[in-house]
Amino acid sequence: MTTSTRPDPDTASRADAPLTTFTDCHVGILRRLQSLDALPALLEPAAKARQIAADSLAFFREAIFEHHLDEERDLFPAVLASAQPGEERDRVRAMTERLTHEHRTIETLWKGLEKGLKRVGKGQDADLDVDDVHQLVAAYSAHAAFEETEFLPLSQTILGRNSNHMAALGLSLHMRHVRQPVAYI
Repeated sequence: MTTSTRPDPDTASRADAPLTTFTDCHVGILRRLQSLDALPALLEPAAKARQIAADSLAFFREAIFEHHLDEERDLFPAVLASAQPGEERDRVRAMTERLTHEHRTIETLWKGLEKGLKRVGKGQDADLDVDDVHQLVAAYSAHAAFEETEFLPLSQTILGRNSNHMAALGLSLHMRHVRQPVAYI
């Protein structure tokens, strides 16, 4: 009877099974470590997203809402009051109604994004609708373009006819933005 020096293939594969488990484990560990290695590259964009969201929240409340308020309380009434009766005043009225409607539309779009932006600003997961962000930016861009090319040049013409009207507008805006002194009792 002769014995074979070749190992039985079934016996050999069963004997190597524990080593294969270690190899498989290393493959999984290395895959996770590669993901971890990509993390630093993602931290900067994530930090930038948090900063943009936080800055946008503060800016929209402090600047854009205040800007709309300045226009609606001061600029629009001043231009309307100084416009010549008839066609010019009708044109100004139509423009101020359009711009005021656009303000409300922009503010509504903003309110739809605000909750998600607060979460992003805190580094939390958020369902921020990309289309809504683009819609807000596009709406404000169109609004500003109309105001810059149509309404403000007309306002300059109308208010420029009487330097007192322009000065009154300037004073009104200044008074609204000057911090009032606090009285100590």
